[in-house]
Amino acid sequence: MTDTPDDQGHEFSSGQGLDEDYEEFTLDPPELKADPTAVDPVDTRVITDELDRRNIADDQVDVEQLVDVGLSYMGINRFEEATETLERAVMFAEDDSLEAQEALVNKGAAHAELEEYDRAIGAYEEALRIDDDSEHAATAETNLAYALWEFGRHEEALEHAERAVEVDPRFAQGWYNRGFFLLERGLAEDAVTAFDNAIRLGHRNADVLEEKARALEKAGDHEEAEEVAEQAEELREEREREMVDEHGGRAPGEGARGGGGAGGLDSEFGGL
Repeated sequence: MTDTPDDQGHEFSSGQGLDEDYEEFTLDPPELKADPTAVDPVDTRVITDELDRRNIADDQVDVEQLVDVGLSYMGINRFEEATETLERAVMFAEDDSLEAQEALVNKGAAHAELEEYDRAIGAYEEALRIDDDSEHAATAETNLAYALWEFGRHEEALEHAERAVEVDPRFAQGWYNRGFFLLERGLAEDAVTAFDNAIRLGHRNADVLEEKARALEKAGDHEEAEEVAEQAEELREEREREMVDEHGGRAPGEGARGGGGAGGLDSEFGGL
C-alpha cells in the first residue's frame, strides 16, 4: 500500500493566513456604474468606457490630442474609428467645455460621413446645448442643417442654416448652405444673395458657382446664369489640371465627398 502524505509524516505549512479585512487581492470584479441588465451584451464599449473612467485620470488624457487623432482618421476616411476616438475625447473632456463641444461637432461630422444622420444630429444638438454662441456654434449649426436635410427634416434644416449665419455672418460655408436650402424652397433671388455672400467671403469654387447659376436660371436671369455656369466650368477644368499636375500626370482618385449638395460637411479642421 502506498503511503499518503500524512502517513509520511510530512507537515505542510499553512501560513499565517490573511486578516478578514484584507482586500488587496480580491478576485471580485470592480463595481461598474453600468447596469448589466440594461446593457446590450454586444455593446462591449460600455464596459470599456466604464473601465477607462476608473483606471485613467482625466488629467492624464490630452483631449486636444485625441481630437487630432479623430480628425486624422477622418482624413483617411476611417470614420468608424473617428467616431470612437472622438467619443472618448468627449468622455474625458471637462463637462460642457469648449473641448467637449469641438469633439462633439467633429463626431457628428464623422457620423454623417457614415450616413448615420440620426447620430450626427444628436451630436450637433448636444454641442449646441453646451454653447450656442461659441466659436464652434456656427459650424455645428450648418452641419446640423445638412444632417437634418439628409434625414428628411427640411423645414428644420433651413432654420439652422439661417441660425449659422446669424451666429457668424462671416461664415462663408454657412452662406453657401443657406443659399442651397433657400433655392430648394423656391426662393431663388434670396439664394443668389446668399451665394454672393459666400463668394465674397472667399468660398469661390465650381460648386458654389454652379448653384448660383441654377438660382439665376430659376430667377429668370438666363444671360447671367449662362455666364456664371461658364465660370464654374472654367474653374472646374482649372482645378482638374492642377490635380493632374500634382499627381505627376496621373489623374487622381475621387475624394470621399465633394462640397456639392447641401454644402457638404464642415469639421473643425476645415471641411472634408
